[in-house]
Amino acid sequence: MYRTNTCGELRLSNAGQEVKLAGWVQRTRKMGGMTFVDLRDRYGLTQLVFDESKDASLCERANKLGREWCVQVVGTVSERQSKNAKMPTGDIEILVSELNVLSESQTPPFTIEDNTDGGDELRMKYRYLDLRRSCVRKNLELRHKMTILIRNFLDSRQFIEVETPILIGSTPEGARDFVVPSRMNPGQFYALPQSPQTLKQLLMVSGFDRYFQIAKCFRDEDLRADRQPEFTQIDCEMSFADQEDVLQIFEDMARYLFKEIRGVDLPAKLQQMTWHEAMRRFGSDKPDLRFGMEFVELMDVLKGTGTFPVFNEAEYIGGICVPGCANYTRKQLDQLTEFVKRPQVGAKGLVYVKFNEDGTVKSSVDKFYEPEVWQKLKEAMGAKDGDLVLILSGDKANKTRVQLCTLRLEMGDRLGLRDKNRFECLWIVDFPLFEWSDEEQRLMATHHPFTLPNPDDIPLLDTAPEKVRAVAYDFVCNGIEVGGGSLRIHDGKLQEKMFEILGFTPERAMAQFGFLINAFKYGAPPHAGLAFGLDRFVSIMAGLDSIRDCIAFPKNNSGRDVMLDAPSELDPKQLEELQIRLDLSQENV
Repeated sequence: MYRTNTCGELRLSNAGQEVKLAGWVQRTRKMGGMTFVDLRDRYGLTQLVFDESKDASLCERANKLGREWCVQVVGTVSERQSKNAKMPTGDIEILVSELNVLSESQTPPFTIEDNTDGGDELRMKYRYLDLRRSCVRKNLELRHKMTILIRNFLDSRQFIEVETPILIGSTPEGARDFVVPSRMNPGQFYALPQSPQTLKQLLMVSGFDRYFQIAKCFRDEDLRADRQPEFTQIDCEMSFADQEDVLQIFEDMARYLFKEIRGVDLPAKLQQMTWHEAMRRFGSDKPDLRFGMEFVELMDVLKGTGTFPVFNEAEYIGGICVPGCANYTRKQLDQLTEFVKRPQVGAKGLVYVKFNEDGTVKSSVDKFYEPEVWQKLKEAMGAKDGDLVLILSGDKANKTRVQLCTLRLEMGDRLGLRDKNRFECLWIVDFPLFEWSDEEQRLMATHHPFTLPNPDDIPLLDTAPEKVRAVAYDFVCNGIEVGGGSLRIHDGKLQEKMFEILGFTPERAMAQFGFLINAFKYGAPPHAGLAFGLDRFVSIMAGLDSIRDCIAFPKNNSGRDVMLDAPSELDPKQLEELQIRLDLSQENV
């Protein structure tokens, strides 16, 4: 037996007991004839004591221990003379009588501490060492606890967990697929699933009326802090369910998780906001409701009421009121102007109006407007003396709203209003069924081709499909889309109509989705589903800015695993077996 106890469990009540511990050396300290070693395992830290006066050779061996050496000790639990209230084991120490070095360690490339000196890339290269840090380990322990709670909750609601295939056919509608060549079928490829979407719909046809899966999914797309090429979904589907049925169950699940994990009580009923309302009020389909600064449209106040040509020619003018910031300096306002002009935001400029504490008004467009216009603006914005109004305009309403949203979030960050320990959740509903793709020059499905059109809007499919609403919903928390889903089409003719609008020929639709269309001929039930992003959900619970630290072995921002050096080239023999010949252009070599 290597150990009788872990490094996090011993207390003063264990004093006098002989114990065995095993773990890694966090640090050593020599003080006179005593050597102190902090021993760490997954469960915590325990201080070891080596007394030169009792065993000089043992103390000499302890002095040679290096950081991250893996050791086992035998010793007696003793009350610690200099207690450490910050450590759960801070009342005790181990008087060591036996030391066994299990494995020596090179000096690690960064300190294995919560406040490490290692940068992101270095820690990703040595991820197995990074995972020894308690802050990262706790994130994975939280992830484990959440998956157990999720499974227990869904099991209690009669959901059955079913595994669906990882090697499937490619469905290029939407994000790019990762493809896998088939050696036994030369020239043909599998795809890794972006979602088990069609497979879980087939399970509904099969009579498994409540399905879930903690599903691995893959998308070959550009990465962000909340996106990885492979990610995990809490994937669910229900038969004989309408939108309120789905929202109620998964609202209950979210409420259960927040209570169990964070001790937070969500409201008895979450707010529902339509997509159009969210865009109008916040410029986002995932609004952060932890703070105000709601948009106010200012066309009536500022267009045509002065001589400022930018506003007079604009199709949309909107502003936010930033409380208590009329004291912003010119330098701060210039920084905000440069911020909105960045390519990532895309605005051409920023107009400010300062309603000073003394009742005076100062604006970057003072000379274009009479004082009474500023009074109307103040009333429209609900501004008070001491407040700052920031205004953007443009030739497309939603585009400008998105820019204003970015500015709003920036101000929320600057003012410390986006508290990670506060949670504001809501549902966004009534999404557009289609969106226009400039790249494809056609309508694309906003979510996917299997989303049910709002029954009231079905007549518009033939005349104005861009106006059709989807029976779709997203779960949003603190400005992050945590999950989403929809009611599904279960009528074969309606599904064929959807494919037609999306530009599929009947032949292409049957080639890609014939299995689903045919399945609908055999008594398909009405069904609906939803998928939460497990990585995002855990990161919100953990208060993280990125999902990478709640994934054991994540990729970097270029989609590379720097630890495994993947992706990498294949051996020529493997390519030959797959009957694949590479013909890379010189610019990609």
